[in-house]
Amino acid sequence: MTAGVIVDLDGTVYRSGDPIPGAVDAIRRMRDRGIGVLFCSNNPTKTPAEYVDRLGAMGIEVTERDVLPASTVLREYLRATHAGEPTYLVGAPSLADYLRAAGQHVVDHPADASVFVASWDDTFDYETMARVLAGVDEETTFLGSDPDRTIPTADGFTPGSGAIIAAVAGTIGRDPDRVLGKPSEEAASAALDRLGVAPAECLVVGDRLDTDLAMGVAQGMQTALVLTGVAGPADLETSDVDPDYVLDSLADLPEVLD
Repeated sequence: MTAGVIVDLDGTVYRSGDPIPGAVDAIRRMRDRGIGVLFCSNNPTKTPAEYVDRLGAMGIEVTERDVLPASTVLREYLRATHAGEPTYLVGAPSLADYLRAAGQHVVDHPADASVFVASWDDTFDYETMARVLAGVDEETTFLGSDPDRTIPTADGFTPGSGAIIAAVAGTIGRDPDRVLGKPSEEAASAALDRLGVAPAECLVVGDRLDTDLAMGVAQGMQTALVLTGVAGPADLETSDVDPDYVLDSLADLPEVLD
């Protein structure tokens, strides 16, 4: 029996800020049945408080604990393993503010840091890569906020954190020590803890095979792919991830859970 559902946001509940038809009603129907719903996003630029406002405007009432973005997974990981350490961030100003609010010492120069975090940054350029190359060495802990290579938009896709992480990794000649967000074990553990359910009682629904559904498969959860975001039918043919369900949209999920 499904007691909890981990729901992706962009490409699953909404796209470019507009709710996907039937998604809001599907959330309501699951909650009416007593199924716990946790919204889990790989967007590292938003805080839980911002998602409370965004989802509330769509008619989905949530608390901050009902939302787990990559920014929170990263922040909790830093708090647990590198609390207060000097940290250099290639990322959005909003993420820097969010980390500082938790006590992380975000510095202006990579040479001053013992931790380097790469994330989505719309100002990322050659100068950024040169600065990182000069300041990050083998002793620096290298973290990525999330692996999403692209972000769905109304007009197609735009580069995501994964693209920047790959560019930086190629520049400094080493892979990240950890990439947080889905499908990391840290994200899965935090999500299950918030829902208070065992993996076998949980279903993950999202639009990405390599993050949303890969997390579910790795943790022994059921999985449902929605075709409203990144992955399409052709991707299923080449993916190692085999979803339990393939749905046109989130609107079809309540019937699956019957």
